[in-house]
Amino acid sequence: MTHHPLGMCSVLFTFHWFLLFKMGISRDSRHKRNATGAKRAHYRKKRKFELGRQSANTKIGAKRIHSVRVRGGNTKFRALRLDAGNFAWGSEHTTRKCRVISVKYNSTNNELVRTNTLVKGCIVEIDATPFRQWFESHYALPLGRRGKKPHDGHEEGLNKPRSNHVTRKVNERKEGFKVDQALDDQFVTGRVLARVSSRPGQSGRCDGYILEGKELEFYSRKIRSKGK
Repeated sequence: MTHHPLGMCSVLFTFHWFLLFKMGISRDSRHKRNATGAKRAHYRKKRKFELGRQSANTKIGAKRIHSVRVRGGNTKFRALRLDAGNFAWGSEHTTRKCRVISVKYNSTNNELVRTNTLVKGCIVEIDATPFRQWFESHYALPLGRRGKKPHDGHEEGLNKPRSNHVTRKVNERKEGFKVDQALDDQFVTGRVLARVSSRPGQSGRCDGYILEGKELEFYSRKIRSKGK
C-alpha cells in the first residue's frame, strides 16, 4: 500500500495545528534545558500564570479594540485595527493626533511591513497636516510649501490677524529659527516618518514621535536600502 506524499503532508500539517490548539501557548521556561544542557525534570503541570495569548497583529483600518481580562483582574486593550494616534514633535514640544498611512520599516521582520502590521518600534508614515497647521500658526512661517501655489484656506495660519502683543511674540520666535532640511523635505510631500513607542496589542493605542536628526538619517538610509 502506497501513500501519496502530498496527502501525508496535509495530514502532518493538520496534526501540527491540532497539537498547537490542544497544547496552547505557554510562556514557561521549565521545558528548556538548563545552562549546562541537561534536561529539567517534569515535576508539575502547566500553570495559569504561564499562559500566552495570540498576538494582536494590529492592522491599519477603522478603529477596533477588544478588551481582555488578565491576571489580577486587570484589563488589556487588544487593538485589532487602528488608523490614528498621538505623535509628538520632540524638538518643538508639541503633540498632535495624526492619521497613520502605512508601515515603512520594521527591524525584526519584513513581513510586518508588507502586511502593514503595527507594533512597538516600527517606523510608520503619518499625515503631516496637523503639524504643519500648528507650525504655521505658531511661527507664522510657511512649512513644506516649496513650489506650491496657495489654496483657499491654506494661508489662514500665516496671515490671520494678530494683536500687537502676539505679533511681537511671534517675531521673537522666528529669530534664528530654522527647520531641519531633511524634515522640511518630508513636509513638502505631506507625510513624515514616525516611530511607534506604544504597544498597540497591550494598550490599544498607536502613539509615538516623529523622527528627527540622526535618527531620521539612520531610518531613511535603512528604508532606501530595503527599497520600500
